[in-house]
Amino acid sequence: MKIYVKVKTNSSKQEIFEFGDFRYLIYLKSRPENNEANMELLKIISKHLGIPSTRIKIKSGITNNEKILETW
Repeated sequence: MKIYVKVKTNSSKQEIFEFGDFRYLIYLKSRPENNEANMELLKIISKHLGIPSTRIKIKSGITNNEKILETW
């Protein structure tokens, strides 16, 4: 399954907005340095979907604010 995400980093709070068809806008508290934002993204999306973060990987957009995640 593919999940399309737009990430806003360095926010004052964590929030997830779902737009249907596995499209999300996610606000993260961490900064996009040292892979911190990506790790926070995987943690929050796995909690939202109810699957382990080890079953989610960033397929595209590791250094971009628009990402494609893949689950299995």
